[in-house]
Amino acid sequence: MATESFARAIADAEEIIRAAPHVRTEQDLAEGLDYLAGSVKACLHMAWAYQRDFPYFASSTGPYSKLGLDNPDTLYFHAYIRDDAEYVVTGRRGTTSDLSFQVLNGDYSPAQSPDSLTAFDDRDIEIAADGSYEVTFGPARPDAGPNHFTLGQGSAMLLVREVFSDWTGERPGEIRIHRADTLGSSPPPASEERMAKRFDVAGKMLVSRIKTFLAFPEWHYLKLPVNTMTEPRPTPGGLATQYSSAGHYDLADDQVMVVTVPAAARSDAPYQGFQLGSLWYISLDYINHQTSLTGDQARVDPDGKIRLIVSERDPGMANWIERTGHDRGFMQIRWQRLARELKPDDGPTVEVVAFDDLPNVPFYDRQRVSPQEWSARIAARQDAVARRMLG
Repeated sequence: MATESFARAIADAEEIIRAAPHVRTEQDLAEGLDYLAGSVKACLHMAWAYQRDFPYFASSTGPYSKLGLDNPDTLYFHAYIRDDAEYVVTGRRGTTSDLSFQVLNGDYSPAQSPDSLTAFDDRDIEIAADGSYEVTFGPARPDAGPNHFTLGQGSAMLLVREVFSDWTGERPGEIRIHRADTLGSSPPPASEERMAKRFDVAGKMLVSRIKTFLAFPEWHYLKLPVNTMTEPRPTPGGLATQYSSAGHYDLADDQVMVVTVPAAARSDAPYQGFQLGSLWYISLDYINHQTSLTGDQARVDPDGKIRLIVSERDPGMANWIERTGHDRGFMQIRWQRLARELKPDDGPTVEVVAFDDLPNVPFYDRQRVSPQEWSARIAARQDAVARRMLG
């Protein structure tokens, strides 16, 4: 049977999910099985998108196929490539806060991350007045213009990230890819052997994906002191103009974490965002709950700082970050499209206080929102994500 190895891989992945060390409650397991379902979907998608001669951009992760502490503010796309061919990427720049490109020499594994061979944002390419652009990736050539990027040895994947800061006001762009010497021709017809091989690849990818992103937090998070965040630092993985601050939390229901961070000037960082993630190393539900905030979405205090209120109980405050039942998890701040290096005082400070002591937080009264205002904030998130995913 063509699907036999894939069926075994699903069962193996479920065993890994059930044996994960952080699974303590029924909610933990249910979320793990939901994560598994999204991973099954994603791995089938990725295996069938392995078309290096007739490539197309596939959605790498999204609300229902999460991995790698996915950023709620980002549309992720990838295409498989080879280092001895030339590829043409055409598109139209949207109004999002950041558009970046990255070439990797492989995929993530439980032992290591792939090397980043090329990484840049759209400030490094020429874009026409109407927002249209054409970029080529391929072997070095003497006549190359500013929009040609040489593929390093082992280049295997092109990643594109489109990042929203204002979910309601910014609009996505358009993007396409083709191999220069195959445009106008057709791939060979499918065969049973090829389909069986793709099911086998998808199964191996699935097990590796689950193992990798259970191990990944050990590399970057869990060795840090709990309920703290790091100073801003270049994000691991080679993104060109991104810094991040990371941490993990462990809070009781009567405790609140107050994360205070300067609101970045748009001239320094047009994108600044904070999010929570579960111990499955994926984002929490950011559609129906406020589990993340960007600089545009957050309410900035008069002293120029954003105070994020991480809490299980509703504090009635605009910058409440909902834990949604997760007493443990990950947290991250990202700054993107940076115009300068960030310093320690650009980063966050963290304080854990009792829920009943929240009125002592600076500018507490200014942060208050009514239940009706909160409902409107959630409705705006639901609408914005629905429109973004159809964009």
